Amino acid sequence: MSEADNDRQTSSADPIDEPRIVREQGLDARIAAIVEPVIRDLGYRLVRVKVTAQNGCTLQIMAERPDGSMNVDDCEEISKAVSPVLDLEDPIDKAYHLEISSPGIDRPLVRRSDFDRWMGHETKIELSRLRDGRKRFRGVLLGNRDDAVMLRIDAEGGTADVDLPLDDIGDARLVLTDALIEESLKADRKARGGNEADDA
Repeated sequence: MSEADNDRQTSSADPIDEPRIVREQGLDARIAAIVEPVIRDLGYRLVRVKVTAQNGCTLQIMAERPDGSMNVDDCEEISKAVSPVLDLEDPIDKAYHLEISSPGIDRPLVRRSDFDRWMGHETKIELSRLRDGRKRFRGVLLGNRDDAVMLRIDAEGGTADVDLPLDDIGDARLVLTDALIEESLKADRKARGGNEADDA
């Protein structure tokens, strides 16, 4: 069985085990390797790790439950679990702020299932190498097949469908649109038990 087949089998067996296709580099990757097993053991999935210069130095860890939900209590649980591990491993050689968050509405897409889950929404994808003379693509997500993400982009005279190899994707995220906001609000209402009165 190929590695790709094994990944697909694993992801269908248990969503929490589905591997990330889009991964960090350098220090971010080192930190991800430290915190991902801790986060997984709590029942969450790591989305992204990013060290920024915000507030001097900020370590941002995005995570979510396998169903895509995430609340303040979840963030606090992850923070309490990863803090001592980060203190022990000490991957950042200066003081930093730890920030645990959900992926947000205009979220990064990092797993194969993300590209199917958000079909029909506008997406920005940046490749790690040139494809047809360019690295950046923006269009409507058509899902993934045969180890490639399908994207409908504007082209001369109309639109064109392009296939972008999953292995070449360096960054992918949803574009904030009215349709995306509406779908996110519906998902939030469903997560809260479908109580429309909460929105009144």
